[in-house]
Amino acid sequence: MDRIFTRLSHRVAGWTGQPLAFILASATILIWLTTGPLFGYSDTWQLVINTGTTIITFLMVFLIQNAQNRDGSAIQAKLDELIRAVDNARNDFIGIEHLTETELHRIKAVLEQEYRDDEDYHLVIERLLKRR
Repeated sequence: MDRIFTRLSHRVAGWTGQPLAFILASATILIWLTTGPLFGYSDTWQLVINTGTTIITFLMVFLIQNAQNRDGSAIQAKLDELIRAVDNARNDFIGIEHLTETELHRIKAVLEQEYRDDEDYHLVIERLLKRR
């Protein structure tokens, strides 16, 4: 079931990100708008577009979340491999994505302080500012 959903969500997410999908959605809205006078702008006429967009939005939320989860996991695996491959890298950082938000903020603060304490910090900042 997992493979089927992954393949389906990958294909749908890929298709919905194409210009043709946007054109079809826009055409649907234009057709709906032009039929307004025909149906007297009735409640049923409005319900059709509201229901359709609600259903599509509801389903797309799950597809987008699935795609983001897969992308995030793939990026994390690649970063972990880079950490393992670099000699001077700290392997302690592998898996920190499972820490709490507070723990991650504390680690970030420590790393930023370590960087600021480095004697080359001010030289790097000056060089970056000169690029403007």
